[in-house]
Amino acid sequence: MRWDSLFDDLEAQFSAERALEAESEITERSRIELAGIELGDRLRGAVGSVIKLFLADGNSIHGVLCRVGGEWLVLSEGSRQWLVPFAAVLTFQGLGRLALKPVSTVRQLPGFASALRALARDRSAVVIHLSTRTGDGAKVNGVIDRVGRDHFDVAVVRDGEVRRAGNVASVMTVPFSAVAALCSTGGG
Repeated sequence: MRWDSLFDDLEAQFSAERALEAESEITERSRIELAGIELGDRLRGAVGSVIKLFLADGNSIHGVLCRVGGEWLVLSEGSRQWLVPFAAVLTFQGLGRLALKPVSTVRQLPGFASALRALARDRSAVVIHLSTRTGDGAKVNGVIDRVGRDHFDVAVVRDGEVRRAGNVASVMTVPFSAVAALCSTGGG
C-alpha cells in the first residue's frame, strides 16, 4: 500500500512539472510572437475601427481607419480623409489586439512617397499639416507638384484657389519628416 501511495505522489509531481513546463513554453512562445508584431500589423487589424491619433504637431484627429500602407495610414473623419505617416503619430487610441500581416509578402506595401505621387498625379488640392514643437502646427495649402525620395514640392496657393501658374504664391519643398498629416481641402 505504501508503494501505491509513493508512486501516485511521484506521478502527480511529474504531471504538475509537465504542466508547468508546457505553460512556460506557451508563455515564451507568446512573448516571441508578440515581439514580431509591427505597428502596421496592428493597424491592419484595426481597419474599419474608429481610432484616435495624437500627432507630433500637437493636434489630434479621430475617425475610421480606412487603409494602411507601408509607412502611412488613411483615416476618414467625416467628409475629410487624412493621409498620416506613422512617424508623425505620437500615440494611437482604439487599436485592438488583432494583428494582421500583409496579404502578400512578395509585394512591398506602398510607402509614403507612393501615396504622395498618387496625389501629385491627381493634382489634388491638399492642406499639409507640418510637425512643429509648438501647439498650433503650421498648415500649407497647395498642390503637390513633384515627389522625391524623402521630400516633395508643393505649389502653395491661397485658400480656395486652384493651382494655376498665376495663382502660385511660392513653391515649397517639404521633407517627409516634417509632415504631420495631409487632408483634402474640401473639409479644411
